Amino acid sequence: MKKKIGYVILCIALLSFGAAIIVRPERYVNCCFQGFAMWAECVLPALFPFMCITLIFVKTGIAEKASLPLKRVTGKLKLPPAAAACFLLSVCSGYPAGSKVVSEFYSGGAFSKKDSGKVAYLCSTSGPLFIIGSVGFKMFGDKLTGLKILLAHIFAVTVVSLIIALISKKSTSEEVKRTLPKSNVLYDAFYGAVIAVTVAGGFIAFFYVVANFCADFNVFYPLEKFFNLFLDSNTSSALCLGLVEATTGCRALSEVGGKLQIALAGFLVTFGGLSILLQQLSYLLGAGVKPLKFIAVKFLQAVVCFLILLVIA
Repeated sequence: MKKKIGYVILCIALLSFGAAIIVRPERYVNCCFQGFAMWAECVLPALFPFMCITLIFVKTGIAEKASLPLKRVTGKLKLPPAAAACFLLSVCSGYPAGSKVVSEFYSGGAFSKKDSGKVAYLCSTSGPLFIIGSVGFKMFGDKLTGLKILLAHIFAVTVVSLIIALISKKSTSEEVKRTLPKSNVLYDAFYGAVIAVTVAGGFIAFFYVVANFCADFNVFYPLEKFFNLFLDSNTSSALCLGLVEATTGCRALSEVGGKLQIALAGFLVTFGGLSILLQQLSYLLGAGVKPLKFIAVKFLQAVVCFLILLVIA
């Protein structure tokens, strides 16, 4: 019954969204273009080069070999040996590279289903080029602001994920070796990077339109009224947009300006919003990661990042 009700709600939402595009194409076609433009300006340059590097490391097996010196450390943290390399690749590349790496390792047999969840929390990070360059410099006009958001973001993700790993059962992936496919590594890496980055652009453009649709038809009204108890109306509106598409929300927060807005931008970058969450889950569901638990952990990480930025921003 719950599934049927969910499908009905989803169908109504999609049909309403499609009808709005048909009725007002001049509005939403332009929104879609703006979404792709934002992706091309803020995300593509920061994500694509590192995505290529990441997949080359993964598909050649270099990432696993680089993790061997840290095997004892990851073992004490109740994480599989390859977790350290996955985390480093995620931090350098940003969303959704970490989730794709977890999926690659799981499909190759390096992670058990239980360990995939723990590593997925740890490898759910944005990248330095996006946070410092796009959010800090381009949006807030200050690289130092971007650096503060980056440090708070990485600290929050790491601490929350390690606490969850330490209170969980010991890793069951210690003796598992990943099977490397015999194929053209360079082609596969670049092909995978192009597909992943293009899919990310599709998510961003689609949810940019969704966010504007929700704003146009006052879908956010109850949530904005709640946020207005603590925030001004412009900040509430920006936060609601960011909960659908994080990059859009960060840009809107930067137009308001202020210390609180910087902390909220850190919250959005860490939580990810609907767009980034679904990007990651599109890879992680196949690795056995439970979506509701993943979203709950991301929310906790985002709250920790927000609290840190209230102090240091």
